[in-house]
Amino acid sequence: MKIAVIGGTGLIGSQVVTDLIAAGHEAVPHSKSTGVDVISGQGLDQAVAGADVVVNLTNSPTFDEASPAFFRTSMDNLLAAAHKSGVGHFVILSIVGADQVPELDYYKAKVLQEQILAAGPVPYSIVRATQFMEFMDAVMSWTADGETVRLPATPIQPIAAKDVANAVAQVAAGAPLNSIRNIAGPEIFPLDELGRITLSHKGDNRTVVTDPTAGMFAAVKGDVLTDEHAHLAPTRYTDWLS
Repeated sequence: MKIAVIGGTGLIGSQVVTDLIAAGHEAVPHSKSTGVDVISGQGLDQAVAGADVVVNLTNSPTFDEASPAFFRTSMDNLLAAAHKSGVGHFVILSIVGADQVPELDYYKAKVLQEQILAAGPVPYSIVRATQFMEFMDAVMSWTADGETVRLPATPIQPIAAKDVANAVAQVAAGAPLNSIRNIAGPEIFPLDELGRITLSHKGDNRTVVTDPTAGMFAAVKGDVLTDEHAHLAPTRYTDWLS
């Protein structure tokens, strides 16, 4: 199949393209660097022309109240172009439990993206993933102060980006689900404990202080960002660190 991967040069997108090509498909990456702008619409018609499948992995440049507008405009533009071109399957990547954290603007924006896709004119699939292992350093940097890192004990089920990409590629190459598929890492950790494991492995002597008010994940109630019944990826966090 010919598969247009919008946002195909990023962390996940580049690996999705590699996986699809390895499986024998014609996967073409598109991004601002290739002249495609999902907000202005520049290059979209050309990007999706002749594609059997569109995978949209573009992301809002911010995680604040501006993010819903990004997803609304980008999805409206992409769905219009895909429908006009006769695309038969539209895939997006979202977040496990996104609909359970209305306190976070970005999570609300991802739910809006899902709703726009589900209500649109193209058969679709939504892949919801848990938190990427690759983001742990950034998460710690938000609340790092001198010799301490403050983190809540929010349950997290980290998944490797390569496993996310593999799952997205498999879904893109299959029939539209017209529903959601959850994917997750094989283990669940409290976020503060995950921070300690990470710092210990790196030989970083900073101390993780458990703080239920610290950082973005403080807004998460209970274990909504985990799913023991999801499709479990193989890579364990300590193996990924190694």
